[in-house]
Amino acid sequence: MLASPKPRWLTVKPPEGERYSDLKGLFSRLNLHTVCEEAHCPNVQECWGGGTATLMLMGDVCSRACRFCMVTPGKPRGVLDGLEPENVAFALSQMGLTYVVLTSVDRDDLPDGGASHIARTIRLVKEKNPGMLVEVLIPDFQGELDGLREVVEARPDVIAHNVETTISLTGRVRDPRANYWQSLSVLRNAKKLDGRVYTKSSIMVGLGESEEEVFQAMTHLRRADVDFLTVGQYLRPSVRHLKVAEYVDPAQFGRYRALGEGLGFLYVASGPLVRSSYRAGEFFIRTAIKNGSRTHHSYMGARPRK
Repeated sequence: MLASPKPRWLTVKPPEGERYSDLKGLFSRLNLHTVCEEAHCPNVQECWGGGTATLMLMGDVCSRACRFCMVTPGKPRGVLDGLEPENVAFALSQMGLTYVVLTSVDRDDLPDGGASHIARTIRLVKEKNPGMLVEVLIPDFQGELDGLREVVEARPDVIAHNVETTISLTGRVRDPRANYWQSLSVLRNAKKLDGRVYTKSSIMVGLGESEEEVFQAMTHLRRADVDFLTVGQYLRPSVRHLKVAEYVDPAQFGRYRALGEGLGFLYVASGPLVRSSYRAGEFFIRTAIKNGSRTHHSYMGARPRK
């Protein structure tokens, strides 16, 4: 089934303004990549203007080829920019941000999946920007615990890893090396390695999933002790990618938020334009981290509609 024409609530203005231009120029001079631009995120101006940015580590070529993602798939052949951690830390020191998301391409070509590079970047960012909160959206490191441990020991404030979609759609949406249960184990093991770290995941909708399947994925994430959840509309980045099955109504996103809060997530961002790093530094999340809050919403018995 083909989705209807894109509805008005998905219309956004192209990014513009002095701050956007300044940051774009800074990233370009330092040869840094942002997932905001690489993935054609519709919220780039809102986030950059509001004190949040998402930098993509280890280049702009991914060793995997998920069918929803705009990032270029290919063979990085072990090449890494050794100056990237220093350049990221310096760039962030010039930006006046309160919250940064460090994400990366998948690098299955590297022995540790890039874990040491990510960990070094986290440490340098923290060293040069003591008041900045750091979220890191990590690969699965092919399920290897050593790589995950290295990232956890760098002490980011939030470790994110996305299940992306429901169990039934995983094989069609994600690269064959990306396993739903493996993603859940990454999140669960992060908490086992350091119970102080906050964890986060994201689900795309509009790919043909049912509400019951989304609720099941939410339930699995809470059982893995995930704290923060985002739910957003899948938007087809090009004709080479999966078609949109449905443009989900904003009221249904409200329903997903209520279901997530009922399950006990500390925070749920759910809406058509929400992305995994969307408004990551929102006041609630910043406050929860600063105060060390672990109080979850009580489960109120919400259930998905059949």
